[in-house]
Amino acid sequence: MTGGWVLRRTITRNARWLVGGSVLIAGYQLCEVAIPVLIGVIVDRAVSSGSVVSIAVWTAVLAAVFVVLTVLYRLGARQLMFGIARESHLLRDELSGRALEPGGLAVAAGRDDAWSSGELLSISTTDADNTSYVIDYIPRVVSAVVGTVACGVVLLTIDLVLGAMVLVGIPVVVLGLQVTAPLIARRVEAQQDTVGRTSGLATDLVSGLRPLQGIGATGAASDRYRRSSRTSLAAALRAARIQSVHAGASAAAGALAAMGVAVAAVYFALTGDMGIGALITVIGLAQFLIDPFALLAIVPSWVAEARASANRVAQVLAAPTLRGQKETATTGSDPTPTDTRGAVRIDARAHGGLTDVVLDIAPGEYVAVLAPSARDAVALVELLAGDPTAPAGSVTVDGRRIEDIAVGTRRDAIVVEHHDSHLFTGTLGSNIDWGTSVSARPGDVAASLAASAADEVVALYPAGLDHPVTERGASLSGGQRQRLALARALIAAPDVLVLHDPTTAVDAVTEAAIADGIRAVRSGAGKTTVVITSSPALLATADRVLLLVDGAIAAVGSHSELARGRDDYRELVSR
Repeated sequence: MTGGWVLRRTITRNARWLVGGSVLIAGYQLCEVAIPVLIGVIVDRAVSSGSVVSIAVWTAVLAAVFVVLTVLYRLGARQLMFGIARESHLLRDELSGRALEPGGLAVAAGRDDAWSSGELLSISTTDADNTSYVIDYIPRVVSAVVGTVACGVVLLTIDLVLGAMVLVGIPVVVLGLQVTAPLIARRVEAQQDTVGRTSGLATDLVSGLRPLQGIGATGAASDRYRRSSRTSLAAALRAARIQSVHAGASAAAGALAAMGVAVAAVYFALTGDMGIGALITVIGLAQFLIDPFALLAIVPSWVAEARASANRVAQVLAAPTLRGQKETATTGSDPTPTDTRGAVRIDARAHGGLTDVVLDIAPGEYVAVLAPSARDAVALVELLAGDPTAPAGSVTVDGRRIEDIAVGTRRDAIVVEHHDSHLFTGTLGSNIDWGTSVSARPGDVAASLAASAADEVVALYPAGLDHPVTERGASLSGGQRQRLALARALIAAPDVLVLHDPTTAVDAVTEAAIADGIRAVRSGAGKTTVVITSSPALLATADRVLLLVDGAIAAVGSHSELARGRDDYRELVSR
């Protein structure tokens, strides 16, 4: 799979809109050519004769051409914009599916480093859009060629020399300007690649700011971003320089070509070889030629941008997964007995910051983990989420390796609610729905909303669960977003639920209520729960508390036992 293949597929699967739009835009360009012709005719046949009827008729014809021109452009632009939006959506959908592969994506051919989540986000947004723009570029080129040829044909009927200047001279000049096309393509592709990596790095650093602060690595992260940003700037400047030179040369050549046609026409008019109407037509066509000429000259830059983005899209679509999924392991009925569901074993002896974490969690047990280091906490959360870089078998659920549980059924076995979980555009109800309408499970929903104190959020709005939510939950406070994310996790009711700092944005009274609510909903249903937190309220409700220090389990006991017996534990929970 290559960038060329992606662009060809983009063209073929949008052929319906591309062909229709190109025809309509080409028709619009022909109308543009007809306008100076009609003005010349009006001057020759109507104004010079003084006939009011002729003036009225030809003016009506000119007005009709303007109406047709406008309609053709609007209809053509609508078809093309639909195709662009459709292709952009299809590409984002494909890229998002690849980025969310549970096995993770391996390093693609031609790359020397692994994909970062920020870079994948950049490719699935910016590069998907840039690739889809090829649907806009093709009709522009087609219309420019049609307009230039039509203009040349009209000039041939007026004077052979003028027609030859357009039909022969302009293609020669345009082809001459393409000498810089390979250099433009290389520099633009390098720019796209460095900009994409820098934007991805920025996204990753912002989303991982809390762990970076925890391990004191913000300075190193800033230095890394500064170096990447400077590299990106240098690449952008190199690309801008060659594009500016090319654009300047194109503009100058286009202006000189138009001026040459106009000067020749004036000369012929002065020598009596051309009438005033024909002169006006030629001057109008010369001015018209500037736009299609400039467009044909700038096409290499546009194509280079689309091709560079398509190459990055192709790399993601073709990248192999780090770890294959074994769908047959959990298809059909679940062989695990109901009364043993939720057993978890963790064996992490060398993953991230974890050096010695061996733990068995019984079905239905409520375990809390206190990790002073944010790095250890994040490593444990990612491990339980099925980190594809972890050694196979590091986590098992009911005796099954987490990587062997089929994607479609994994959420029934284990759900990990990250600290930075997001909400999406929709409603309160749609943000806590796991595929079945929340109205179909009123009892479960009500209990989960109460346990997470999200019922208070719902009660604030007259529309209740139908209250609209903006992208990333920006219309809600941090505490409200956190409660709804927790409610969503509780409603899912998996055999094993992992929560990472679920109450950091709520007040102490609400936190205590949530701690009791989680315990009641999960333990009451015999479900296994793991909470990574430093909240005394959550720690106090757990069956067991693990103290994770320097990547290893330093102590195990109840909250009260550890608080009485360990000074370091008391200091951590009293901060």
